[in-house]
Amino acid sequence: MLGADDTCLVIVDVQEKLTAVMHERERLVRNLAILAEAAGLLRLPTVYCEQYPRALGRTVEELRGHLDAEEAVEKMAFSCMAEPEFVERLAATECRNVLLAGIEAHICVCQTAVDLLEKGYNVHLVTDAVSSRTAENRDIAIRRMESEGAVLSTTEMALFELLGTAEHEQFKRIAGLIK
Repeated sequence: MLGADDTCLVIVDVQEKLTAVMHERERLVRNLAILAEAAGLLRLPTVYCEQYPRALGRTVEELRGHLDAEEAVEKMAFSCMAEPEFVERLAATECRNVLLAGIEAHICVCQTAVDLLEKGYNVHLVTDAVSSRTAENRDIAIRRMESEGAVLSTTEMALFELLGTAEHEQFKRIAGLIK
């Protein structure tokens, strides 16, 4: 079970040029924004990356407004774990559970998931907050990450697991995000 004291959110490459061509773009961005806003309410550390932002643009505006002031980790490798700054920021969270979301599912998200799992992290893949240009690539990637050991989840499922009870001080605010 996820707990707010040992879980962080990792968002991969939700950038202007990439996001524009994603399968179910509106749903993707909405769920990512919910995750990011809820992470702030629950005080979950968040680390986010951008793949070669000079060419692919910055993190989309709809999401950027919900992220902490800390800048994105820029990278060239597909796996976030190949970027030393990402590894440092992730280690600084002291979290062993990673809520993983972003794009593209079959490239950067998948390679990051596999590397996180190899380093002993518990990866909870938020399946309704990942996408690729095609549904087929997204679906195959989800199956691959599950077979590698990632736990499949959804935005709503993960958030209510983190809350644990309707008595949580942030329950009403987070429930309101989902509706």
